[in-house]
Amino acid sequence: MRDAYQEQMAALNTALGDMVDEVGAAMAQATQALLEGDLELAEEVISNHDSVAAKSAEAEDQAFQLLALQAPVAGDLRSVVSGFQLVSEIDRMGALALHVAKVARRRHPAKVLPDEVTGYFEEMGRLAVELAHAARRVLENQDYHDALTLMDDDDAMDDLHRHLFTVMMDREWEHGVAAAVDVTLLGRYYERFADHAVLIARRVVFQATGKTPEQLLEAS
Repeated sequence: MRDAYQEQMAALNTALGDMVDEVGAAMAQATQALLEGDLELAEEVISNHDSVAAKSAEAEDQAFQLLALQAPVAGDLRSVVSGFQLVSEIDRMGALALHVAKVARRRHPAKVLPDEVTGYFEEMGRLAVELAHAARRVLENQDYHDALTLMDDDDAMDDLHRHLFTVMMDREWEHGVAAAVDVTLLGRYYERFADHAVLIARRVVFQATGKTPEQLLEAS
């Protein structure tokens, strides 16, 4: 029974890692569509979102099977419950990539981003993909040290998000309300994508140790 549980739990973590890879790739494509005004690529991200939803349902089924068939206790139960929460976090990351692609599609053929903020979104897109890759690693290795490192890695995204508001609040902003709304929403999508990667790291810390990151820091 114990071997069967370990195999199924490993399979669930692998499935979750594959999902993170997929939403990271979706965000990379959505960012490219946004920056280049590529309608075909935006449509591809939108149509592929069904694949993420299907994998989320499959991962939840795997977690339910672990609960029903393996009767996990203590630490094992903690891992399974975390699995349900991880599915939710990854699903939301996919939804945020979808939102970016939809903005690119809605404004086509017009350019979505003013020149003043294009560089910000290039960097935010790069950071989002890096965080997705880091989330994949911590899901696979279940190393809480790596998870704690990931939690610090989103500071750069937060800084970029704050700077966007500085640009838009400048009196020289001449692109109107519609552009400001687009930039505000898009900045929020990238920030939230990073936040969910951090929440994945928090789940892995709890899954591996039974403690929150704050409790670990207090004990160290």
